[in-house]
This record gives sequence, C-alpha cells and structure tokens, in this order.
Amino acid sequence: MMQENSASKSAMKYRFGVLRRLKESDKTPLKILLLAAIIGAAVGLVGSLFMLATTWINSYRVQSVGDLVVDKWLAVPAMFVISAILAMIGYYLVKRFSPESGGSGIPEIEGALQDLRPVRWWRVIPVKFIGGLGTLGSGMVLGREGPTVQLGANISQMFYDIFRLKDNESRHTLLAAGAAAGLSTAFNAPLAGILFIIEEMRPQFKYSLISIKAVFIGAVTATIVFRLINGEAALLNIGQFSSAPMNTLWLYLVLGLLFGIVGICFNRFLLFLQDKFLAFYQNKISRFVLMGGLIGGACGAIGVYTPEIVGGGYSVIHQMVANSFTVTLLLVFFALRFLTSTISFSSGAAGGIFSPLLALGTLFGGIYGYTVLEIFPEYHIEVGTFAIAGMGALFAATVRAPLTGIVLVLEMTSNYQLILPMIITCIGATMVAQFLGGRPLYSVLLEKTLQRSAKDKSAEQTATNTTN
Repeated sequence: MMQENSASKSAMKYRFGVLRRLKESDKTPLKILLLAAIIGAAVGLVGSLFMLATTWINSYRVQSVGDLVVDKWLAVPAMFVISAILAMIGYYLVKRFSPESGGSGIPEIEGALQDLRPVRWWRVIPVKFIGGLGTLGSGMVLGREGPTVQLGANISQMFYDIFRLKDNESRHTLLAAGAAAGLSTAFNAPLAGILFIIEEMRPQFKYSLISIKAVFIGAVTATIVFRLINGEAALLNIGQFSSAPMNTLWLYLVLGLLFGIVGICFNRFLLFLQDKFLAFYQNKISRFVLMGGLIGGACGAIGVYTPEIVGGGYSVIHQMVANSFTVTLLLVFFALRFLTSTISFSSGAAGGIFSPLLALGTLFGGIYGYTVLEIFPEYHIEVGTFAIAGMGALFAATVRAPLTGIVLVLEMTSNYQLILPMIITCIGATMVAQFLGGRPLYSVLLEKTLQRSAKDKSAEQTATNTTN
C-alpha cells in the first residue's frame, strides 16, 4: 500500500514538474510558428482576391469596350483611353502615397530583411493592391506574382506590429514566411515559394530551425487557402509531355547556353531603360503619371488586335504549347514582348516581371524547338518540352535562382518527368550568365534603390543646411 502511495506521489510530482517547466519555458518559438500559419492563411486569401480582381478587371475592360464600341476603328482609341485611366490611377497612387510600391517589390523585401528598407504596411498594402489592379488591369506587360510577394511580407509586418512583438529576429522570420506565402499563392507552388526564400534571398534570410519552419508553414497554409478558393489544378494546364530521350539532352544544354545570353541582354536593357525613365521623370509626379498613362494606354490599344504581345503572358504560353503559332510569329511576338515587358517594368509601375519572363522563355524555347525539329527530324522532338524548359531557363538567367526556376515550372505545369532537361537547361543558363558578368536582377535593383535613397537624403540635408 505504501509503495502504491509512493508511486502515485512520484507520478503527480512528475506531472507538476512537466507543467511547471512548460509554464516557465520560452513560448516565443511556438508563437512565431502559429503567427506564420495565420499570416500564410491571410496571404493566401489576399493573394487569391488580388488574382481574381485583376482577372475580372481585365475581362471587364475588354468586354465593355467590345459591347459599347461597334466600329473596330473606334475600339482602339476607346481602349487606349480606358487603359490609360486605369494605369494612371496605379501610377498616381504609387508616386503620391507609397513610392516603395513601384515595381515588383521584391528588392524592397530583400532590403527589409537587411534592415535597409522600411516596411510601411499601412501604405503598401492598399497602394500595391489597388495600384496593381490599375496597372495590371490596363493590359500592361506585368505580372501579379512580385506584388503578391510584397503584399505577403507587408501582411507579416502588420501582424508583427499588431501582436507588438519586439524581437528583430522574429520580424525577419515572419517577413520571410510572408514572402514565401506570397510566391506560393501567386503560382500555386508551395515548394517554389520555400526555395525562393532559401535560394534567391539567401544573403538576407537568417537561417535557423524556427525561421525555416515558419517559411514552410507560411507557404503551406497559403497554398491550402488558395486551393480552397481556386481549386487544386495546376496554374498552367498545358497537358503532359513525354520524357526527353537521352540522345536529345545535349540540345537542352545548348538551349540553356543561349538563354544565358538572352538573360544578360534582358537585364541590361531593362536597367538601361529604368535609368532613362528616371532621368525623364526628374522626380515630378506629373511626368510619372502621364508616362504611365501613355504606356498603359498603348498596351491596351495594342491588345485590341494583337493581344499576344501584351498582358501577363499566360494565354501566350497556352497558345504556344498548343502549336498555334508559326516560327515567324514566334520571332515577332518574342521581339515585341521583349520590348513591352522591359518598358512596362522599368517605368516604375506597380507590377512584377515573373509571368512576362515565363512567357518570353516559352516563346524563345518554342523558336529553338522548331529550329531543332527542322535540323534533326529523326529525333521526333516535342517542341513543347523546349518551351517548358525555356520558362525556367530565362528565370534562372535573370533572377539567378535556377533551383527555384526548375521547381516553379514543374509545379506550375505538373510535367515532373521533364526534371532532367529542366536542370540541364537552367544550369547552362545560369553558368553563361555568371560567366558573362551578369548579376541577379533583384540584387541590382536593390542597390540602385539604396543609391537613390542615399542621394535623396543627401540632397535634403544640403537643402536644410543651405536654408539654415
């Protein structure tokens, strides 16, 4: 009997000891992981609404002009006016209320992870959402993916402030989790969202067991919410292709080498145009807004007759894979989309470059595929496999995140059997881009942003000293 009482007391003592240790333990890691789950769900909801809203505005713009204007010659100026108004709204909101909302926003998040850029979520969230609806809805050659990443990180900062957290390490962890959730939502690709943080933001991301778990949780919960709203289908339903034969793998390496050159040209031309636009704007809001209206209106007007060279580019990808274009048309569309995408993005609009890059990669991959099919008819090549490989290769060459590009395209298309040619193409593109002295696009954009910010502060300080 005494032994039973002694055992019972020992068990009670053990239980109380566990409860006491649990009470006294640091709850911060658990709180961060729970917040990451909440943030992921919120980003999944906001990102889904952003996607649905941009799709609706684009469709309504095209349909309303088609219904109201019978004469096609009048449709062009009518579309120009409507698209220009939408774009000008987006440009005005960015310049007037939140300059950091211009562009994709990813360099801003990379800067925030280094404590070099502010995260003013109360400005960015409404301006990025509404301004993005204006610029993307006008038909400009922009993507919603970068803006969704910035929205995700800013939603993280919002929750960080609401719960009054003070730990800077927790802030960095939640920012990374929100950014991963944003990319996962934008592409319905959770693994790509995780890899984007680890690979592209590796200089800024502070790796720890808690931070990596938070990134995983944010990406997963965001994807779950996205799929509950939009379904589980892959974002690019372009059918299944057969595996690439072993004797054709060298062709994918050649394609990757070519994409390395294309990626270098794309980045340098985009940065060149950005400098020209900034020199023209002279920090004047009127010039910024009017230029936005001109570009947005032109894209809308072009889309009346040739929608293939404007817009995000997903429709072009579907048509290319369905063999809807000749090689000549592919060359024309590639050249024109190269211009429209670089002009749209470098002008400072609230929009990203991800989906235009995927479309450009598809077109160039298709051109290469048809050329190879003509030279080597005995290989029985499927042109679509080169188009899919091209999506990831151009992403890898410009952003310099080959692993993210590989996984992103495979998740978007569900063509996992093409993983080997994808790896070969993306690695080839990355190696050539690095050999030619190319640098990751977002890193260069962040450096230029920091330089402009320092210059502006210096000018303000000089003006203040002169006044005093």
